[in-house]
Amino acid sequence: MPAHAPVPDSAATDPLSRERAHLSASRDALRGMREDVQALDIKDVTANWVNAAVLEAQIDERIKALADLSHTPLFFGRVDYLHTTQEGQRFYIGRRHVHDVDGDPMVVDWRAPVSQPFYRASKKDPLDVALRRRFGYTAGDLTAYEDEHLSDPAEAERTSRLLQAEIERPRVGPMRDIVATIQPEQDEIVRSGLGGTVCVQGGPGTGKTAVGLHRVAYLLYAHRERLARTGTLVVGPNRSFLHYIEQVLPALGELEVKQATVDDLVAHVEVRGTDEAATAVVKGDARMAQVLRRAVRSHVTLPTEPLMVVRGSRRWRVPAYELEEIVRELLDRDIRYGAAREALPQRIAHTVLVRMEQAGEAPDDRVQDAVARNPAVKAAVKAMWPPVDPAKLVLRLLSDADFLAAHAEGVLTPDEQKRILWQKPPRSLRTARWSPADAVLIDEATDLVARTHSLGHVVLDEAQDLSPMQYRAVGRRCTTGSATVLGDLAQGTTPWATESWQEALFHLGKPDAVVEELTAGFRVPREVIAYASRLLPHMSPGLREVSSVRESPGSLTIREVTDLDAAVVAACEESLRHEGSIGLIAADGRIPALSEALTAAGLTWLTPGSETTLTSRLTLVPASLAKGLEYDYVVLDDPSSVVAAEPDERTGLRRLYVALTRAVSGLTVLHRSPLPAQLAQQGRPAPGGGAGPSAGRGPGTQPGSVDWIRPGQ
Repeated sequence: MPAHAPVPDSAATDPLSRERAHLSASRDALRGMREDVQALDIKDVTANWVNAAVLEAQIDERIKALADLSHTPLFFGRVDYLHTTQEGQRFYIGRRHVHDVDGDPMVVDWRAPVSQPFYRASKKDPLDVALRRRFGYTAGDLTAYEDEHLSDPAEAERTSRLLQAEIERPRVGPMRDIVATIQPEQDEIVRSGLGGTVCVQGGPGTGKTAVGLHRVAYLLYAHRERLARTGTLVVGPNRSFLHYIEQVLPALGELEVKQATVDDLVAHVEVRGTDEAATAVVKGDARMAQVLRRAVRSHVTLPTEPLMVVRGSRRWRVPAYELEEIVRELLDRDIRYGAAREALPQRIAHTVLVRMEQAGEAPDDRVQDAVARNPAVKAAVKAMWPPVDPAKLVLRLLSDADFLAAHAEGVLTPDEQKRILWQKPPRSLRTARWSPADAVLIDEATDLVARTHSLGHVVLDEAQDLSPMQYRAVGRRCTTGSATVLGDLAQGTTPWATESWQEALFHLGKPDAVVEELTAGFRVPREVIAYASRLLPHMSPGLREVSSVRESPGSLTIREVTDLDAAVVAACEESLRHEGSIGLIAADGRIPALSEALTAAGLTWLTPGSETTLTSRLTLVPASLAKGLEYDYVVLDDPSSVVAAEPDERTGLRRLYVALTRAVSGLTVLHRSPLPAQLAQQGRPAPGGGAGPSAGRGPGTQPGSVDWIRPGQ
């Protein structure tokens, strides 16, 4: 049936009025769906209080999912089919399904198969779509529409103005969904199956984070029962980033996806210390897994004495060679240390039961369990296969040079062993100042003892910054599930950042993952991304430059100044005259001075992770926390300081690349010291191309141009 409701006669000849009427009717229908759930009486359908509590929780979640957010339109598009099974049907595409009292669809979920042509149909391949209509909204009110007659050969293909306006809409508050603007190449990734792992390499502004989040939403729609049992998780680089993205999935009606950082996943101990970069690199190396495995298994001791088990008046003897066979067999099976330790008493008890049967007795399983709990058996197990505390094991490795050398021989060099040893070993677990890398080692040791619980699907964002041991930690959370890995090799800013996705996926335990590359940029203006891309040959040779679809003349200004603090304040004041969010990005060491300058000027500012509002739109961002965030306008303080703050030039250039690509509408670069040589002026680009010098040029620059402004201008 057509997915629209009757409209008043007065609106019959006015398409916009008809669409507004359908929006109003859809909101009424959604309200009715919510009221139906609220009116449910579960007294007669629950057998006990446990069932009642579970059902009440499910009803509460359903009510939340049916909330009608006034600022979020129920539908953003419409598809009218031409022939085949959808003949004569019209579907409104929205963030959630809405049906009328008869069960007929008013709005179809964007994840439904019937919605797919809205994203993928084109003039070359219309997918039987006669008309695709996009809607424009202002503060939740439907204000415009735009049609594409995909099956009409007389109509030329063109760029959607409403689509472009939605992409460029000012950003205030947390990250929003991109469900209305998903592009065909993004949609293919979003709708890829649950069974396989997908790795998305995407430069700045290509929408890789949004694609990953929307893939989770799609998988929950297509495989809800399975993922409800196994769980889903989004792993981000830091708390600021997670706060920024946390509203995307709820806006799509998905409320149960957990979010965490890698540090959260491995929080077995309190982290109070830090490592030097070189030390952290060694601790994060995959070879540490072999060292830990050796150290764990070293606790096993082969027996030298027989075991005597007393049962009533009978004594049963298990010779040492049989005990050794059992222990060696468990070692050869290479199962978890803890699982083997639990199996050992049962294996010994089974051997005793064989002797009982040979003596004419008829023992059963209860007798075997009793033998396994026999004090002599328990004492023997403790001697042969003692319990291992993962934190104590790592503490000993990092404190005892001889213990480390015994298990790192042939794996770590003597210099590497010396580097990871604590100079002043702590007296106990309680006094140890664990570093983030130490916590990952403890997580590895914990998994060697007892298997880590696996989830159905894990999204790993900013994945390029993880160490091999961190990849292993995340991979343990999806050994029986799949993953979506998101990142940009050019934005790897840790000393241990991965050089290739093949290597990263190997450590993650997903070597057969499909690697997709997004190179079409929708967020960063062409002039800005071209300028930032000058750094690529110097830090990530071989990576393809992002090709931005957004041409924004005058979006890049570069100023050489004498009073840097004053110039930064003035640039922030200038940016605040525009609509949208403003990010002031600077080297971490410059943050205190800039915060004082902003406060002295009467400008209020937020820290990363704080939600921007219409009255508070300026965020002061340390360069180390800028990754993954975006602002309408960015003021970048002294690029050379950003580079110099990192331990090596490559990492510094990558950090600068991140900072340069956070702007959606405009970027102002201020510098007192010379710009990094890699950003040197390279001559004027061709129209629409990259950035080049245009000294003294004011507003009204040509496409692809840059405002180069020196002191006194």
